[in-house]
Amino acid sequence: MSEFIPISEAKKMRSGVNVEAVVKSKGEPRTVNLKSGGTVDVCDAVISNGETEDDQMKLTLWADDIKAVNVGDTVVITNGYTNEFKGEVSLTKGKFGKMDVNPQ
Repeated sequence: MSEFIPISEAKKMRSGVNVEAVVKSKGEPRTVNLKSGGTVDVCDAVISNGETEDDQMKLTLWADDIKAVNVGDTVVITNGYTNEFKGEVSLTKGKFGKMDVNPQ
C-alpha cells in the first residue's frame, strides 16, 4: 500500500503522487480536442485533505471518470501526476495512474 501525502506536498511534486482526498466541488464537463485527433470530455473538481487552502487542489477528470466522481466522494489517486497551468497546479491520474472512488 502506498503512503498518502498531504495535498500541500503533492503540489510540489510532478509524478508518483499518491493522495486520498474528499471532492469539495465539481465543475461542468467541457469538450476538448485531443492532439491525436478527436475529442474527449474533461471536468475540473476540487479535492481537499485538510482544513486550509494549501490542502486543496484541482483534480482534472477525463472521460468516464467524470461520471464516477461526485461531490462528497472520497477519491484515492495512486501514481498520479501534476501539471501547472496559469499558475494553478492540478492533479490527474494520467495514463499510468489509478483512481478509486469511495474505497472500502
